[in-house]
Amino acid sequence: MVNAKSTIPVGLSTVTAFLTVKDVRKAVAFYKRAFNAQEISVMEIDGRVMHGQIRIGNSAIYMGEECAEMNKLSPESRGFATSSLYLYVDDVDAAFAQAVDAGCNVCMPVSDMFWGDRYGHVTDPFGQEWSIATHKEDLSPAEIEAKFRQMSMACSNK
Repeated sequence: MVNAKSTIPVGLSTVTAFLTVKDVRKAVAFYKRAFNAQEISVMEIDGRVMHGQIRIGNSAIYMGEECAEMNKLSPESRGFATSSLYLYVDDVDAAFAQAVDAGCNVCMPVSDMFWGDRYGHVTDPFGQEWSIATHKEDLSPAEIEAKFRQMSMACSNK
């Protein structure tokens, strides 16, 4: 029986990230400290967490534990991340410091970027990459391209 009012569940958006981690409970606890996440649910079967859900700001993030039988491995096991989450916050400098204090490693310190964001990049203890930003300047595509070219020229002149 189909009785849903929408093809997208309430509280979700068209695209929802799903993170594979070694330990969902540890990841949920860490994301609470690092990114002020709210735990929505953690579902366990036979001692294995099959599904977890958190909310950061207005976005839901799903997660599950590794399952080698399905070749579902975390960045920790693979040795690298295959994606990055882009997190917008009101104060990137404070949020970045909070993430680092909680245990994230700095990949790129916070700085002003050519596309209008103040932005920094970290990796969490589970191998997931996070871009953290505050949008500072509304720019047209042409303005972004001009700033990009200006930055590229400055880099090539070094």
